[in-house]
Amino acid sequence: MTLHLGVTPWQLNAPSAASIGEQAAYAEAQGYESFWLPENHFGEGALPDPLMLLASAATTTTTIKLATTSYLLTLRNPLQAAEQVAVLDQLSGGRVLLGVGRGYAPEMLRAFHVPVAEKRRIFAWTLGLMKDAWAGAAISLDGEAENAVKVYPLPVQRPHPPIWVAAFGPKALAQAGRLGLPYLSSPMESMTTLAANYAKHQQASVEEGVAPAATIPLMRTVFVSNDAAEVAALKDRLGQEVDNTRLEAGETVDDWTLIGDPTYVKDGIQRYQETLGMTHLVATRLRLPGLAESNLRASVRLLAETLA
Repeated sequence: MTLHLGVTPWQLNAPSAASIGEQAAYAEAQGYESFWLPENHFGEGALPDPLMLLASAATTTTTIKLATTSYLLTLRNPLQAAEQVAVLDQLSGGRVLLGVGRGYAPEMLRAFHVPVAEKRRIFAWTLGLMKDAWAGAAISLDGEAENAVKVYPLPVQRPHPPIWVAAFGPKALAQAGRLGLPYLSSPMESMTTLAANYAKHQQASVEEGVAPAATIPLMRTVFVSNDAAEVAALKDRLGQEVDNTRLEAGETVDDWTLIGDPTYVKDGIQRYQETLGMTHLVATRLRLPGLAESNLRASVRLLAETLA
């Protein structure tokens, strides 16, 4: 089964245009098909504007897709968001892959004056207006025809860039399914949990009467190394993390990561393909604890070689 391979940056401390652009170019040279950035706010190392960062990668690459894992529509004016996405699609020659989200942290939503209980409604309203704008329709935020405007430029990709929906809870999964859009999973859930989530996502599409998405992407924490001691030490460090709340009782680091030598990782990827029908793998959280940048970069190369 053909697999689309994507990657997140492995070095994001004090991000710069030069660093982001160089990592995207390196990933493209290794054969990766997409380069992903998340969105997050207010904490140390926040990445509040992924489109701006990806613009720097547009100048150093020619073919790799420039992608967001969670462009937060609830925080944005639909007109401005439609414009900004279209600008990046124009800058990159039609290479945007837009993963969108609602935001899950109540304190972040409250900081932006987004009513937490309204986030799914606001998300759907914003996305609907953005799609109408990209189709060339005149839209208004208040529904009044005299205030309607058309957005320029339009995206290179027609009718718009591919849209995936980052989702974690059952309501978000169902909303993605009803929209007929691919569901982008958390990188910190086990295969058992993912299987149940994909089933819920597909069922929501069926109940809505829309075709279930044929694209099945997975985000996984991946590290490939032929150094057995390094692999064992990394798994031990990750196993001691206490912030992973998405695992069920009895599940271990091996249930949410792919960390090992090339054979181990390749076999694991094949299990995800066979069990879940995975079509796209996004290798993420490569800023793993206690690893040198050179080792992270080597893992990026080894993963591509393993799947070549």
